[in-house]
Amino acid sequence: MLYVNPRGIGCDECHGKKGEGKIIAHYKVKGKPRVLKAPPINDLKKEVFFEALRSTHKVMPTYFLTQQEMDILFFYVRSEAAH
Repeated sequence: MLYVNPRGIGCDECHGKKGEGKIIAHYKVKGKPRVLKAPPINDLKKEVFFEALRSTHKVMPTYFLTQQEMDILFFYVRSEAAH
């Protein structure tokens, strides 16, 4: 449940069902096509994963997760990547 609906929009909406990354949108800037893509998160080192959850991003919302919730998310994404 935490991966699908942590506090608002779920991680799966942008990062995919298994954390594999996903295209969020296609758009144009001054007539040039662009792609907004969420990166894969299922192969990140634990420290990098946690830092991404703690830092501010241009697109990703801030979830204000506890350390226990971040641990759960990390192990969930890792276990899903193995399947």
